[in-house]
Amino acid sequence: MLKQIEGSRAVAEAIALCRPEVICAYPISPQTHIVEALGAMVKGGELAKCEFINVESEFAAMSVAIGASATGARAYTATASQGLLYMVEAVYNASGLGLPIVMTVANRAIGAPINIWNDHSDSLSQRDSGWMQLFAETNQEALDLHIQAFKLAEELSLPVMVCMDGFILTHAYERVDMPTQQQVDDYLPPYEPRQVLDPREPVSIGAMVGPEAFMEVRYLAHAKQMQALERIPQLAAEFKQIFGRDTGGLTHKSFKHSFH
Repeated sequence: MLKQIEGSRAVAEAIALCRPEVICAYPISPQTHIVEALGAMVKGGELAKCEFINVESEFAAMSVAIGASATGARAYTATASQGLLYMVEAVYNASGLGLPIVMTVANRAIGAPINIWNDHSDSLSQRDSGWMQLFAETNQEALDLHIQAFKLAEELSLPVMVCMDGFILTHAYERVDMPTQQQVDDYLPPYEPRQVLDPREPVSIGAMVGPEAFMEVRYLAHAKQMQALERIPQLAAEFKQIFGRDTGGLTHKSFKHSFH
């Protein structure tokens, strides 16, 4: 269905169609409208079987997302700029634990001086954190890439940032083709976690390891990123079959020696 809609609201509606079970966020411009809209949907009963958790900081937001994902819930959060920098310690934990969290980054400059406008310094600073990053050029792409991001993250057990330009996209009104719930359900299966933290069967996660085991984990993250380069074009093709439009894929096709 075609809608003239603010980019943040389009993303919020796309996230809702993905049936998240836990949403946690701390407001920071220019991502605030996304989580405000999702909070209203949860409160109004439009987003069933989802818990919206108000947290006291961006670090807490990522920490809650880690806990939710580790217990088997489809988890989502959003941030921007200094908010992303504030949660960096937990950002690395999420990827190191192989948790398929999806996070919107409404790209915004890093201060000082304080600047709320668009800049990619925030997400690019996390290039080596182990997260996959998908960049949207339009609000339609931002909407579509979030749907693909959940599938990519859950297939590879690796978190994904969906990056969209702050204000240039988040606060711009554009016409988008909003998918139906059935289309999203056909594309994105229910989340089946590979690992679940269950108090009835307690295990340790994120425990201390030596250099040899640490490098194995880091290599696994690298291997998953390489798998993503193969899988991203396939997910885009599958997306086109169901939704009828080209979205996603890779900018550079020859990626054997490049992550671009």
